[in-house]
Amino acid sequence: MSNPSLDMTSTALVLVDLQNDNVHEDGAYASFGAAAHATEQQLIPHVRALLDWARSASIPVIHNHIVSYPGRLFGGTNAPIFRMIGPDSLRVGSWGARSIDGLEALEDEPVLVRNRMSCFNGTSLDAMLRNLGITQVVVAGVWTNMAVEHTIRDAADHGYRVVMATDATSSLSADWQNAAQSYALTNITDFATTTEIIATANTETTERDQ
Repeated sequence: MSNPSLDMTSTALVLVDLQNDNVHEDGAYASFGAAAHATEQQLIPHVRALLDWARSASIPVIHNHIVSYPGRLFGGTNAPIFRMIGPDSLRVGSWGARSIDGLEALEDEPVLVRNRMSCFNGTSLDAMLRNLGITQVVVAGVWTNMAVEHTIRDAADHGYRVVMATDATSSLSADWQNAAQSYALTNITDFATTTEIIATANTETTERDQ
């Protein structure tokens, strides 16, 4: 972990695009390598561990979903990534756009919907975090070099300290994961495994309570 301090009183867990089409072996992007890399990363068990930790510690959890809308090119065609999404993949209301089984939001966990890469773009994520007094975010989800990276960069630009959960994120391949984790984001975020995040946060709580 590049910076082990994590204050649980000002931390939120931000989950990015953990939807069937993005992760499931029957999802629209499985043929791109998304499902295989998620399995390689043990993405779902690690995200579940983070969710269990956050919920048990009353840490706010905010889920974020990217969707496509039928009828018109609402997502745009200005960039290749937007041309990849839809018309049937991640279609709003479809199985592909729904949360992975076991990772669904609880009643007090908002699910913010958008059609841009960053979870801050077109949503109330920033306002929600500020309303809760959050200054640090743990980010997990998919895909590391796309929506996760965009979200981390925006979080930093908005003034948040960011920790990326390295084994609770995945992409289309190990090469794409490495490109984000070892190069693109090295000056933007701290990195930690799920185990390190949970252990460090628990240590901080114990020290504060003594």
